[in-house]
Amino acid sequence: MCIVVFYLTNLILYFLYRHTLILFCAFFYVVVMKKTKIIATIGPASCSVNVIKKMARAGMNGARINTAYGDIAQYQEVVENVRKVVDVPIIVDLKGPEIRLKVLQKQTLCKGEVLEVGFGGEGGVSFNHNFYDDVSVGDVVLIDNGKVRTVVTEKCDGVLSLLVIVGGVIEDGKGANLPNKRLLVSSLTDYDLEIVDFANRVGVEYIALSFARTACDVEDLAAIYDGGIIAKIENFEGVANVDSILEVANGVMVARGDLGVEIEPEKVPLVQKSLVRRCNQRGKLVVTATEMLESMIVHSWPTRAEVSDVANAILDGSDAVMLSGETAIGAFPVEAVEMMNRIANETESAVRSKVEDVAFVNISDTISRAIYRICQSMPLDKVVTLTKTGYTARMISRFKISQPIIAVTPNIKVKKQLELAFGVQPVCIDYLAEKDPISFVTNKLHSSRLISDKETLLFTAGARTNKRHASNSIEIHKVDELRKFIQK
Repeated sequence: MCIVVFYLTNLILYFLYRHTLILFCAFFYVVVMKKTKIIATIGPASCSVNVIKKMARAGMNGARINTAYGDIAQYQEVVENVRKVVDVPIIVDLKGPEIRLKVLQKQTLCKGEVLEVGFGGEGGVSFNHNFYDDVSVGDVVLIDNGKVRTVVTEKCDGVLSLLVIVGGVIEDGKGANLPNKRLLVSSLTDYDLEIVDFANRVGVEYIALSFARTACDVEDLAAIYDGGIIAKIENFEGVANVDSILEVANGVMVARGDLGVEIEPEKVPLVQKSLVRRCNQRGKLVVTATEMLESMIVHSWPTRAEVSDVANAILDGSDAVMLSGETAIGAFPVEAVEMMNRIANETESAVRSKVEDVAFVNISDTISRAIYRICQSMPLDKVVTLTKTGYTARMISRFKISQPIIAVTPNIKVKKQLELAFGVQPVCIDYLAEKDPISFVTNKLHSSRLISDKETLLFTAGARTNKRHASNSIEIHKVDELRKFIQK
C-alpha cells in the first residue's frame, strides 16, 4: 500500500511540475520572445471563454470579428468573452460592398452555358448590388473566388447574360468579382453603418475597412468612427492608391483572398512585399492575411508551403499575421495559433529593416533613425519610449530592432492599439503630470518587473514640448544607477 501511495504521489508531483513548466515556457515565449503579433478570427470554433483563453496563452495578440457572418448579438458576446480573459485589441472587420449572388436554388453550371443574372433579388439568380450601368460586354465576372469564370455577352433590360468559360457550382451567398473594374458602389453599406455604431458603442480598438479603394473611403469611415482604421487592400484600385490611403489610415491589411481574384494571382506576392515595405517606411501597421495556415482548418498540422508563407510574411516586415477560418471554424484553433507562434519565434532572428533613408519627415522620424543606429552599435537591453499617441513607438518598431520596445502611454486605447506593433510591449502609465517622467516611469516599470537593475536601457520622450510627433530626447541609463540617482 505504501509503495502504491509513493508512486502515485510522485506521479502527481511530476504531472504538476511538467505542466507548470509548460505553462511557464508558453508565457515566456509569448510575453518576452515573440515580436510578430498574431490576430485570430473569433468564430463558432473559438468564441467560448475557454478557447479564447487557450489561444491567448498560445500567442494570440488580437481578436478579429468578421461581420460577413453572424449578427450583432453574437459580436457582442465575442467582445465580452475576449475582454473577460485577455487584454488584446479587437478588430471589427466590415463586410463592405462585397458583391454576392442571390440564388434561389443551388445549381451546376457547365462550360458554354449562358446564365441570366438580374439585380436586387429579381429572377432566380441575381446580384446583391446593382452595378448594371458599370459593366460592359466583354467584362469578366468571377464567382466563388474564381472557381467559376464567366464573361458578359449581353446586357438587356437590367439583366446580364454571362457565358460560362469554366463551370462549377453556384449557390446563395457566393462572392463575385469583376477584375480591374471600378464599380460605383458605396464603401459603407447600411449594414456596415450599423456595425460601426456597434463598434463605437463597445469601444473596439480597430475597424478593418473592406475593399478600401481611395483615401476618401477611409475618410468617410473616420468621420463616424472613433478608433484605428485598417484599410483592407483587396482590389486593383486599393493597390494603385495605397500611398494616399496610408496618409489617412492607421494601417493596411494585405487581404490576399479577394486580392488574388481581383488581380492576377501571380502578381500577389510582389504586391504583398510592396505594400509591407510602404507601411514600414511610414511606420504604419501592416497585417498579412488570408489562407496562411488554411489546411489547419481540417488538419492538425500545416503544409510546408504554408509554413514558408507565414515565415516570408514575417521576413517581408509584417507587424502581424492573421488567422481566418483556421480559428473561426477550424477543428484546431489553438493549435493553429501555437503553430504560427512557433514559426514567428523561429523566423524573427532573420528579420532585417528595409526602411530607406529619406528627406526629413519630422522629429520623431529622425529620433527613431538615431535609435536604430544606436541599437546596432552598443549593447542595449531594451528601448523605452514615452508616447502619447503611439506614433514614436511605431516609428521605432518599423526598424525591427533586436531589443524589445516598451511603449509607455497614458492612453488605454493607444496601449491596446500598440499591441499589434512588431516588437512592442505596451504599458499604460499616466506620467503626464510628473516633473521627471523618465524617473517616474523607471520606478513603475521596475516595480512591475518589466525591467531589472542590471539592464541598460535607452529612453526616448518629448521633453519641453506639446507638439505631436515630437519625441526629441534620448537618454541611456543603467537601471540600478538611474534608480540610485532618483533616490538621492
